[in-house]
Amino acid sequence: MQLAVAMNPPLPWPGNERGSPHASVSVNYKAKTTGGKAAMGLRKPKSIKHNGKSLVQILEAHELFFSGKEGGARADLTGADLSRADLSGANLSGAILRNANFEETDLRKAKLPGADLSGANLRKADLRNTDMTEAILPGADLTEAQASGVEFFRCDLSDVNFQRAHLRNVNLRLANVNGARFSGADMGVAILRETNLTGADLSGVDLSTTLLPKGFSAEQAAKKSA
Repeated sequence: MQLAVAMNPPLPWPGNERGSPHASVSVNYKAKTTGGKAAMGLRKPKSIKHNGKSLVQILEAHELFFSGKEGGARADLTGADLSRADLSGANLSGAILRNANFEETDLRKAKLPGADLSGANLRKADLRNTDMTEAILPGADLTEAQASGVEFFRCDLSDVNFQRAHLRNVNLRLANVNGARFSGADMGVAILRETNLTGADLSGVDLSTTLLPKGFSAEQAAKKSA
């Protein structure tokens, strides 16, 4: 015996009916991920203030300053609480960010060449593919930071804490790493050519695929850093 089941036609999505004024509306939504998980609860720049000014205003003025246009002002976010903020793609080139708190902040693909991040808190921050060329970071804390693909060329990384950070494919050429701690970091295929490793702590780091200074083996680099 066969049963005939009557199926109702699917209802149209709201706004897609023939003649609807909203029929052509499209939604562009892109979920952000951090470490494979959705980046939920990140603060937007418009909701953040520093010294009485909104972060959006500070970033807009900095963009004008960076472009050499009238009305611009260098961003000075010294000591600012920018933790768990969505700053992906932000232009902070040459900005003053001393002792700022970027813990768990999304800084993917941000522009930070020449920025002063002395003493900044970047614990667990997402810095993937960020440009930090010649940035100043002495004493900064990048513990467990997602920093793969970061451009650290000619950076001052003295006394920086990189413990357990993800540093795959980073460029550390000519960077100052004296006093920097890399123990437990993932430095696969990292570039350390022309980098003076004296004073850096590379204990427990797998350097088998790291591009080391010319003439150095992984064992020699570990001894030189001791």
